[in-house]
Amino acid sequence: MKPGSFRLLCCAAVLLWPMAGSIAQDEAAAELGTLLADIDTYQADVRQLIVESSGGVLEESEIRFMLKRPNGFYWETLEPYPELIVTDGKQLWNYQPDLLQVTVEDWNGDRSELAAQLLNGRIDEIEQDYFINGGRVGNGDSFEFILEPVDPASLYERVTLYFRDNSLGSIHIDNGNGQRTFWEFFNPQINEAIEDSAFVFEAPEDIEIIDNRGAP
Repeated sequence: MKPGSFRLLCCAAVLLWPMAGSIAQDEAAAELGTLLADIDTYQADVRQLIVESSGGVLEESEIRFMLKRPNGFYWETLEPYPELIVTDGKQLWNYQPDLLQVTVEDWNGDRSELAAQLLNGRIDEIEQDYFINGGRVGNGDSFEFILEPVDPASLYERVTLYFRDNSLGSIHIDNGNGQRTFWEFFNPQINEAIEDSAFVFEAPEDIEIIDNRGAP
């Protein structure tokens, strides 16, 4: 989609909402903020599907996800290609066991996975980047929110969040190139204790350590 077309689409979506959309967006943002506000820790099993524009499944992955506010983040791909991304908010480790190597970098919050950005609870930061619409759906026990980026050059064209029983159920991402990513969350554990050490990677012996800390 051309940037100009995307700007028109965003404008049209806003104009189609009642009261020029601003009130509805404020209410949706407040409701989303309420759902996220009480999360201090979050753990879940994640099923990731990457679907190409033709509809074919490009990749299916099993992931273990943990988050601890404000900066603890753990994203471990179990199948089919093992990989771990973990940070304590100061350093980020990217461990690839098949290659017997780990890359260490200074942490940059702007590069965090979208799931972590959405679950960190800073709704004011989310509002800076996205138009937020949506609310209760179905019988009232579920919520759906549609986030459309303010910046037409964003990597994402649309992000849809679905909550069931006040817990995050799925995130659906439409990329600008027609590819889609779908994260479905299972067995969520909210506000159960997680040790800080879970977000610090201890390198096994005999693996290569690539230290990029301090790199420009």
